[in-house]
Amino acid sequence: MMRGYRPTPVSNSTLSFCGTDNSSAYKVDNGLLNNGCFLDALGVVPHVFLLFSTFPILFIGWGSQSSKVHIHHSTWLHFPGHNLRWLLTTVLLFVLVCEIAEGIVSDGFNQSRHLHLYMPAGLGILAAITSIVYYHNIETSNFPKLLIALLIYWTLAFITKTIKFVKYDDHGIGLRQLRFCITGLLALLYGLLLGVEVNVILRRRYMWFPYPTEVKPPDDLQDLGVRFQQPFVNLLSKSTYWWMNTFITSAHKRPIDLKTIGKLPISMRALTNYQRLRKAFDAQMEDGPVPLKGSRWIWRSLRQAFGRPLLLSITFRFMADLLGFAGPLCISGIVHHISSDNHSALPPVKLLGVHFISSEAFLANAYVLAVLLFLALLLQRTFLQASYYVAIETGIKLRGAIQTKIYNKIMRLCTSNMSMGDMTTAQICSLVARDTNHLMWFFFLCPNLWAMPVQIVIGVLLLYSLLGVSALIGATVIAVLAPLQYFVATRLSRAQKSTLEYTSERLKKTNELLRGIKLLKLYAWEHIFRSSVEETRRQELTNLRTFALYTSLSIFMNAAIPIAAVLTIFVVHVHVQSATDFDLSPAVAFGSLSLFHILVTPLFLLSSVLHSTVKALVSVQKLSEFLGSTEIETDQDPIVQTPANNNGNIKSVYALQLQAKLVNRKNKTKQDVNRNFEQHDQELTASAAQEEEVCIKIINGFFTWTQGCPTLTNIDIKVPFGQLTMIVGQVGCGKSSLLLAALGEMQKISGNITWNSLPKSNSEENVRAHYTSERQSHRKRGSVAYASQRPWLLNATVEENILFDMAPNEKRYKEVIEVCQLQPDIDTLPQGDQTVIGERGIILSGGQRQRISVARALYQQTNVVFLDDPFSALDIHLSDHLMHEGILKFLRQEKRTVVLVTHKLQYLPHADWIIAMRDGTVQTQGTLKDIQYAEPELFEQWRTLMNRQNKENSTELKRKSFRRAMYSRDTLSLATEDEDEDSSTSTDEDSLRAELRHRTTIPWSSFATYLRAAGMLLLPLLILSQLTKHSLMVAIDFWLAHWTSHVIAAQVESAERNCTITRDCEFSHSWYLQVFCVLCGLGIVLCLVTSLAVEWTGLRVAKELHCSLLRIIVLAPMRLFETTPLGNILNRFSTDTNTIDQHIPATMECLSRSTLLCVSAVGVISYVTPVFLIALLPLAIACYFIQKYFRVASRDLQQLEDSTEMPLLSHYSQTIEGLTTIRAFRHEQKFKKKLLEHTDANNISSLFLTAANRWLEVRMEYVGAFVVLIAAVASITNALYSQVSAGLVGLGLTYALMVSNYLNWIVRNLADMEVQLGCVKRVSALIHTQPESYDGLMTPAQVPAGWPKYGEIQINNLSVRYDTSLKAVLRHVNAHIKPGQKVGICGRTGSGKSSFSLALFRMVDTFEGQILIDGIDIAKLPLQTLRSKFSIILQDPILFSGTIRFNLDPERKATDKMLWEALEIAQLMPVVKALPGGLDATVTEGGENFSQGQRQLFCLARAFVRKSSILIMDEATASIDMATESILQKVVMTAFADRTVVTIAHRVHTILGSDAVIVMKHGAIVEYDEPDVLLEQKDSVFSAFVRADK
Repeated sequence: MMRGYRPTPVSNSTLSFCGTDNSSAYKVDNGLLNNGCFLDALGVVPHVFLLFSTFPILFIGWGSQSSKVHIHHSTWLHFPGHNLRWLLTTVLLFVLVCEIAEGIVSDGFNQSRHLHLYMPAGLGILAAITSIVYYHNIETSNFPKLLIALLIYWTLAFITKTIKFVKYDDHGIGLRQLRFCITGLLALLYGLLLGVEVNVILRRRYMWFPYPTEVKPPDDLQDLGVRFQQPFVNLLSKSTYWWMNTFITSAHKRPIDLKTIGKLPISMRALTNYQRLRKAFDAQMEDGPVPLKGSRWIWRSLRQAFGRPLLLSITFRFMADLLGFAGPLCISGIVHHISSDNHSALPPVKLLGVHFISSEAFLANAYVLAVLLFLALLLQRTFLQASYYVAIETGIKLRGAIQTKIYNKIMRLCTSNMSMGDMTTAQICSLVARDTNHLMWFFFLCPNLWAMPVQIVIGVLLLYSLLGVSALIGATVIAVLAPLQYFVATRLSRAQKSTLEYTSERLKKTNELLRGIKLLKLYAWEHIFRSSVEETRRQELTNLRTFALYTSLSIFMNAAIPIAAVLTIFVVHVHVQSATDFDLSPAVAFGSLSLFHILVTPLFLLSSVLHSTVKALVSVQKLSEFLGSTEIETDQDPIVQTPANNNGNIKSVYALQLQAKLVNRKNKTKQDVNRNFEQHDQELTASAAQEEEVCIKIINGFFTWTQGCPTLTNIDIKVPFGQLTMIVGQVGCGKSSLLLAALGEMQKISGNITWNSLPKSNSEENVRAHYTSERQSHRKRGSVAYASQRPWLLNATVEENILFDMAPNEKRYKEVIEVCQLQPDIDTLPQGDQTVIGERGIILSGGQRQRISVARALYQQTNVVFLDDPFSALDIHLSDHLMHEGILKFLRQEKRTVVLVTHKLQYLPHADWIIAMRDGTVQTQGTLKDIQYAEPELFEQWRTLMNRQNKENSTELKRKSFRRAMYSRDTLSLATEDEDEDSSTSTDEDSLRAELRHRTTIPWSSFATYLRAAGMLLLPLLILSQLTKHSLMVAIDFWLAHWTSHVIAAQVESAERNCTITRDCEFSHSWYLQVFCVLCGLGIVLCLVTSLAVEWTGLRVAKELHCSLLRIIVLAPMRLFETTPLGNILNRFSTDTNTIDQHIPATMECLSRSTLLCVSAVGVISYVTPVFLIALLPLAIACYFIQKYFRVASRDLQQLEDSTEMPLLSHYSQTIEGLTTIRAFRHEQKFKKKLLEHTDANNISSLFLTAANRWLEVRMEYVGAFVVLIAAVASITNALYSQVSAGLVGLGLTYALMVSNYLNWIVRNLADMEVQLGCVKRVSALIHTQPESYDGLMTPAQVPAGWPKYGEIQINNLSVRYDTSLKAVLRHVNAHIKPGQKVGICGRTGSGKSSFSLALFRMVDTFEGQILIDGIDIAKLPLQTLRSKFSIILQDPILFSGTIRFNLDPERKATDKMLWEALEIAQLMPVVKALPGGLDATVTEGGENFSQGQRQLFCLARAFVRKSSILIMDEATASIDMATESILQKVVMTAFADRTVVTIAHRVHTILGSDAVIVMKHGAIVEYDEPDVLLEQKDSVFSAFVRADK
């Protein structure tokens, strides 16, 4: 209540409906309708009617209806005018609140209380709420006939308000009286609501019409799987996200997964939005040709497809920004009216027995301003969150549509784009992962582009009205510093990009270190590679320091610029205004301060928005280039026409071919073309009879991969139906290209490709189909089962890879498994054929990949099978079995057409048709007999090669290979066959996986771990600087309140003294200004210190944690790497380290700042009005429960969003890699369907996360609004009755206005910090891994020089295990290996062969016995010394990226001569000499630029360089061909003649020439003697092995 209009005190006894201070209040001499009190009483009637008529229906039907709706929401159906009704009801409630406020303020001038002034409005509010609740229940039950009660209510309310309005007009009450305006508004609103009700009757015809309109609910709501209800709920639930309550609270009880969040509504699905986008693209095409370059057409399409919701978001943002200015204006008004007793508002007018006040008088009341501020805040926050939601939802829809568009483009992409490096998988994945997100975020920030200029202009104008010229100077300071912010943001982005390059390099090195960790440990090279990673990390940290510097500058500027601007404004304002001017009042000071907080936000956002816009422009340009890339020729459906039109059709198709892109060919004359037409017609007629037997025919085909010379020239081939066609030729002659050309993957320059269906009877339909096929250059073919040369597998189970979306057929599946001999491998897998292969830590050999790929082709029931060199990675036994059982038996029984590319010439006699390729053309084709007569030289050459291969085969078949288990990686081969141990191992791994996936609440101990890593210097500095900075911020504002209050006091004193002399009236600002300047200066300095402290703390922690992690990983036992998937360990170095490096410092800064600001605000408000503490308790409890439920749901949704993003990106990379296979199988639609599923899963996670964020923010904003209301009312009451200074009131309200923002940021950052601390927890868990014991009883100096000199190995009663929790894998082993002896070890898989070799290196736990080498117990030696003295060649050859020199000698101890000698021994000297750079020639990652055999020979050379007296060969010949194996055996016998060699046998014949053979079984030595001796013993295990192979 305002001063100056203090009402006469009244007692409670004078309370009555019409009041007791006016005897005429109950007189009706002039008629009932001329009595003001009666008019108000008449307005009560409709409200009472509604309450009495609807309450019984609501209470009777509430329980049953609400439960029905909860269980089955398919009856949710919005009646016509649904949104308009909710909007009008909201406006109605606002006007009714104003009517109550006006009534209370007017009643303040009466001597007694007049209830009729505000009680009817109170009943009106109750009735309005009842009406909307009643409507909602009727709507959800879909029973519109009960709306008749509302129709009557709106009619009565409209009539009573109209009568009242007319009578007011008759008595001369006009627009100057506020109640007149309110009454008119109410009459209009009731009239509009009546119109809405009548509209429902007219549209639904539920009464007064014979047949009601039949209406069905949306399809989405009929599907109970759709749980995202935002598009379907009412307006109140939409704006407050009320429907999310159940979802958020239920997350506390059980984890959120894809099943919980259900399916997307149809309108939000990727397919729907893709169709909308495609329609927009098509519209652009119709308007004119789309330019090949430029991105304007994409922007136009995006605007057409998604512009409307974006416009709605911009509108919401405008309304929110306009309402945002209500805060500063109301604060200014409240403080102004508290600090002044003089008002120019008009006094109230008494008419119809009551007082009527003007709008000015109404708004002059401080309490009214407080209520209006509260309502404005509620509306502003609601509109702001609605704008955010609509923008993000539109962005997510757009992302889904573009991702689908990209995928559809990939499906049509020309293979040459990929193979020739024009477009890499990484580039396309980047387009999907990064560029689509850039566009999404641009759409989210887009409303800011339009709203910010308006917000800035209005803010500056309002500041000008308060402060004059000084406001413009302050705004100029911000505007001048804004480009500096943009500069810092640009530098920040550049620093991040530079850091990313070093991060990629570090991850590449870390990946190599982890993949080769076994070899590194065995060679004692782990510290060399660790140093290499640390060197890259140092360079990365240098860039991270730059990144941290610019981040801290950005944080500093965000905090310091407002302080600097406020300081500038007040300094200028004090100096501009004259000394006698008391313009610097609390109202001006705190009103302008609040305006500054609003004005600074868009200026800070400006750099982010501009940055996002630039990124979006670049992304659209990249998208435009990608969408314009070359596509393959798509097949067209055959058009059946009469034979009379055949020639015309042929000519038209042929002419189209000639118009296509030709490479290095000149345009022919018309005569040549006509001659070609005639020749073509003759060919068709002549070959018509033969075509029935041909499945595929290529005539005069010229094909190429890129612009240039054709890869395949003059191709004329045919593939007969139901027969085996073999394609042979030398490496690089075009065999694989021929298959791809037939599949349409190559660019066709000229020629015809014909695919015929299976031959039927000579019916008319068959002839017509035949002619139809001839008319097309590339007839639409069916599905082809294609096994590519490089096997392509899905990241799915073994079974899913073989079935490949075909219907499961158990019998057929088992047959295929048997034919491909996969059953033994499947038996060794942890989950059998349900084991997921791919990136999940399971590494397959080339042979297993090849066989699964072939099994897929065999399982498919297609008529045509293409097998591209399926035997390349298989040994001869497997090759033979697959050829005879799979191709000759299984496929022939089904009479399928098989095209086989192979180098195995011994299979040529089985071929029905042979195509020989040479230098990109067909050398000859026909049966083997045909070729024998036609090309005798070629046949003789083949026969020579066949004989040679047969000899090798016979030798090989005598030595059946003990194949490696599929789940290799030395884990299962190291295990014993003991079932108990197997089960314990798998249980151990399962528990580990369960632990990694377990959803737990992150303990704050992780935060303590993080802070401890900061060290004892930075941590106190960080805490102290934060506390001091925020104390100073509060001190600055307190000083401003103190200063302005003194200005007001001086003003009052001046008025009381009525002084005329300037010197007497003068108020000195200088002292206050000096202190203010000092405080602001210190505040700016502390802002810089704080921002630097936070970032440097983060940098120190990042350095310490990574250093500790790398050190412990390098020293960790091999058991860690065998039980933990490589990807999990690598994630600690990639994702988790990145989070610790860059994200946690920013989150920690934001969280600490928000928390301290919130505590400061609550402290200031409590200081100004201690009564606020009473209201604080319920608000604090509400905040606690809101954040408690939100944090759990937010964490789950963030993890779900991340986990759904990975399969989506993986699907893209898999599709690109297997594009040829997918198109061959005609599985494009199935893969597109999978993509839509992955996209929708990711999008619904994002939408739920967005809705959850909005749910939180709306509630926190509403809590903040209540804080403002309570603080305002308490402050006003204190100021009026306890004489609190106006400056402190302004201070309290300014702080209260910012509380809601701080609350939001606290909870959001708390949720983010909780997720990010998970990274610290995971890294910390790895850091606590127990390392290997590297120290020994002997020091390196005590080890004799040149040890081991002789290579004598004495093993006494040795028992070893992989872990203390596991059983022994070697039991009581005794052996003696003499110096220079060659010993072979054999046994079945899991017998302990590899464990034997690893025990020599102390890679396993020796818990009993000892190993003596040259008389020294290896347990006493330092681990580094021990391992550096031996050499080993592992089964899988491992090379590292770098140079050949580095791979042979990372320690750089050997001379060039020694290296060349080693290469010469390994038969690699010619290969290396031919390379540019020789020893310094580049080796790519994994040694991919060398063949498998060459890589194994490099490993041999590496072992020779070390020149150790003991060499271990662990199944070193398992994965190489016979030729390389013979070289390797020869080298070992000669170069290592004087050294001890222990060979773990993969092929039995490799150890037949050994000095001794050890046969192992179940971890024990069962036989140990010379090979000849063991072979003579017929009952020996060794001889049984040899006999079994014959």
